[in-house]
Amino acid sequence: MSDIRPKILIPGQIRERVILRLQEKCDIVRIERADPDLIDPELAPEITGAAVSGRFSAELMERLPALRIIASFGVGYDGVDVGAAAARGIVVTNTPDVLNEEVADTTLALLLNTVRRYPQAEAWLREGRWERDGQFPLTPLTLRGRKIGIYGLGRIGMAIARRLEGFGVEISYHTRTPRPGVAYTYHSTLLGLASAVDTLIAIVPKTPDTYKTINAEVLGALGANGVLINVGRGWTVDEDDLARALRDGTIAAAGLDVFQDEPHVPRAFLDMPNMSLLPHVASASVATRDAMADLVADNLLGWFFNGAPLTPVAETPYPH
Repeated sequence: MSDIRPKILIPGQIRERVILRLQEKCDIVRIERADPDLIDPELAPEITGAAVSGRFSAELMERLPALRIIASFGVGYDGVDVGAAAARGIVVTNTPDVLNEEVADTTLALLLNTVRRYPQAEAWLREGRWERDGQFPLTPLTLRGRKIGIYGLGRIGMAIARRLEGFGVEISYHTRTPRPGVAYTYHSTLLGLASAVDTLIAIVPKTPDTYKTINAEVLGALGANGVLINVGRGWTVDEDDLARALRDGTIAAAGLDVFQDEPHVPRAFLDMPNMSLLPHVASASVATRDAMADLVADNLLGWFFNGAPLTPVAETPYPH
């Protein structure tokens, strides 16, 4: 083990637990945001690692000639220019698995809230309307008998599917290729999946292939009894098409935890009674965020002190 303490750059905010874990063996270099001009030129050649929650651009990498690893906080790492990292021999890591169960739990809660309108029912009680006006209106939708399609059957998608099995619903899925050893019905296109189900759960990452793939055509295929749930990326949904589909009855309801331009939420969504909206909280528990922070730190400590990161992403060069 080297006696030299690695210098780790942290641009912007990150969970404090990451810093607490790292500072025992590393020197932390903090800048206000991911701006290359904020890096001290004298320190830049000494920075060999980075921990980030958000963006890390190619321009930032160019200012750090000794950078060897970027540990990203989150299962999604679309804010990091992995192509530039790969070209420079920089390993990028993320935090998979530790948030699967929490996100799957939230997905089921959001689905139930959307179909059965539980938040509105609680508001009815809190506002005194149960006593004043009587029973909360019957919900027109139910989970009973639904056919559910999962768009993206990765680790989190599988955790969602396992939970759905307990509800006795029919499960189908769409991914680029069929997943081996899975009994759920596979559809080779998203449109084909939407045509076969009445409930679509999106849990795909932000990639060029997933941009606004849930559009007017897909929503139309879901039908008037259709429900859309998105816990992946707001990037995936054409929000204008969704607003129109909800207004004109093309689909019945939608539940969203993610949006195209967070934290901005379209005004049209806020005014719609057939939407359930959450402020991107799918993994937002102390336990899960601490586990993510630990994995960020363990990737960096593993690289510098054990010679290997724990969870490198597929696009970067570490052999795994």
